[in-house]
Amino acid sequence: MMNSPRAEHAGAVEARALTVVRGDRAVLDGLGFTVEPGRITGLLGPSGCGKSTLMRAVVGTQAKVSGTLDVLGRPAGHPSLRARVGYVTQAPSVYTDLTVRQNPDYFAAVLRPGRGHREAREEAVTRAIGDVDLTRHADALAGNLSGGQLSRVSLAVALLGTPELLVLDEPTVGLDPVLRRDLWDLFHSLAADRGTTILVSSHVMDEAERCHRLLLMREGTLLADDTPDALRTRTGSATVEEAFLRLVDEAAADGTTGHRATTDRATPRQETTR
Repeated sequence: MMNSPRAEHAGAVEARALTVVRGDRAVLDGLGFTVEPGRITGLLGPSGCGKSTLMRAVVGTQAKVSGTLDVLGRPAGHPSLRARVGYVTQAPSVYTDLTVRQNPDYFAAVLRPGRGHREAREEAVTRAIGDVDLTRHADALAGNLSGGQLSRVSLAVALLGTPELLVLDEPTVGLDPVLRRDLWDLFHSLAADRGTTILVSSHVMDEAERCHRLLLMREGTLLADDTPDALRTRTGSATVEEAFLRLVDEAAADGTTGHRATTDRATPRQETTR
């Protein structure tokens, strides 16, 4: 366990001096940021920049993490967070020999064992399948679904407990434009109607425009932590992609990869904790 929870938290996720070292390389290098509750925060950057490592740290499955990382007021990975945080990995986490309905039902049974929960479990499964627009395919074998449908089954599993924080690792990669639009509509609905905090990663820069706030990453550091509008204004750019490229060029000109923190909400690097 990394640190004790603080009495008050301004954000759903708060990181200070967050570092992950693999071998002789810092995969995450002293990151400092805050993810605002009830908002969609986009984690954007090229493949290999550390996005998945950061997300694993947030959900508590990443080894050798140092610094401070609090999630919903508790240390990342705390047992009390299991039912409060939903996590969707890049690869669909489903059983192909079960139907669409049987997949979330199985995971719901594992999360909430006991016969007395059967009715509530069925309601949660039906709601989650409806959220991802798979009601018509509820009785289809997962192995017969398309890649995009499989991704939605994984998302349904993550939505079972109406999580307060939803961590999505590149959920729209390889999906057609219509399905990508529908998923983003769902994300905004979850944030607006249920107050769900969403941390979503992508390497597709046009998805940045759909986020309330952005963390732009490159080589384990943060290039920026700001809103899309503020990033465009700050760099004099027409798009977030153009802003990102300008920030990369600025960092190269300064002889640095990026910045550990780029807003006054992040504190300077501090002594790491267990």
